[in-house]
Amino acid sequence: MPLFQLILVALIQGITEFLPVSSSGHLILLPNLTGMEDQGQAIDVAVHVGTLAAVVLYFWKDVREGLGGLLTLACGRMDTPGAKLALGLIIATIPTVIFGAFLHFTGLSDALRSIAVIGWTMLGFGIVLYFADQWGKTAKTVGDWGVRDALIMGLWQMLALIPGTSRSGITITGARQLGYSREDGARIAMLMSIPTIIASGLLLGMDVVKDGNSGLMRDMVIAAGLAMISALGALYLMMRLLRSVSFTPYVIYRVVLGVILLVVAYS
Repeated sequence: MPLFQLILVALIQGITEFLPVSSSGHLILLPNLTGMEDQGQAIDVAVHVGTLAAVVLYFWKDVREGLGGLLTLACGRMDTPGAKLALGLIIATIPTVIFGAFLHFTGLSDALRSIAVIGWTMLGFGIVLYFADQWGKTAKTVGDWGVRDALIMGLWQMLALIPGTSRSGITITGARQLGYSREDGARIAMLMSIPTIIASGLLLGMDVVKDGNSGLMRDMVIAAGLAMISALGALYLMMRLLRSVSFTPYVIYRVVLGVILLVVAYS
């Protein structure tokens, strides 16, 4: 794949992954609207892994606490914040893994990669985000995240496997609906992305390894590295903006883009 396209894909992923506008939807739209060769799911997963590295670096304190919590859970205890966080992430990931495996092995994941699907999800879930953000309370913090909220947000996150939904957007929607502040909701959403991206990366990564395509593996490494760099900058900026800006600008963008895509799809 040309280096220019790899850079473009990595920048799109890095900038949009943490904004509630669907990075996967934009990655699918790139070849559909520009005539470029479809980068394929392998490159899509590679740039997601790059943004995963950015999340781990940015939230390293939380990640370290969660890793320590896994050891506590393995000892049959759940009396530390780390153990509580680790359990929540495990529970939140299960619905996505089950639904993702279903889409992958039935071939529906490829069938959903269309402009019409992205247009409807971009529009519909953008409106849902708006109402959840405007009406959601701010009574909860990350420390209040328990088993029930983890399961509910995991079910919301499951929908993100439909292109155009936005993983961060739909989990933030769930968090705001549950009463978390914008900043805490985004923080939980970012942490929830870690096991989810690991699972999807392993699933599709095995297919790449089986194919033995060394050229594709090289492209994946380049794309992942570039995505990590751009994602770190985007993540830093978004978390700062959330202290004073609502999600309304992102909703407007989603609605406008969704309408345009639907016009293109059905014209």
